[in-house]
Amino acid sequence: MQPLIKQLGYAGLLPFIGLNALTFTDILPQSLVYLYFTQYSAVLLSFFGGVHWYDAISSNKPAHQMYVAMLPTIVGWVCLTQTGAPWVLGVLSISYLLMMFYDKQVLTLPKEMVVAYTKLRMQLTTVVVLSHALMIFTR
Repeated sequence: MQPLIKQLGYAGLLPFIGLNALTFTDILPQSLVYLYFTQYSAVLLSFFGGVHWYDAISSNKPAHQMYVAMLPTIVGWVCLTQTGAPWVLGVLSISYLLMMFYDKQVLTLPKEMVVAYTKLRMQLTTVVVLSHALMIFTR
């Protein structure tokens, strides 16, 4: 896997980590930190649907993958409309895990690429889920 892919993946964690760090300061009101965290999480989740959209189109896959490709965007949008609800971060967190497992089973990349991608996704998703848990408990 190209170093740029890993670098961009790790850079995508910065808002999760940074916003969690802000919960321990008075730089921003906690309600804004939580809002920004939820917004970033929802937007990033929708990105993973695009991976499956491309895979389905380029591999001429069955329609079910196209439907699943839309789910992260729909889940993210619903979470944005319910930002203050206590279940939102849990739903986002579980969605990241489900998409990671779905990626491993469905993507039609060459085997070595799937292994590298899955390894990177496991690392990134672990940090994302832990960040969600920390945000839930510091809220």
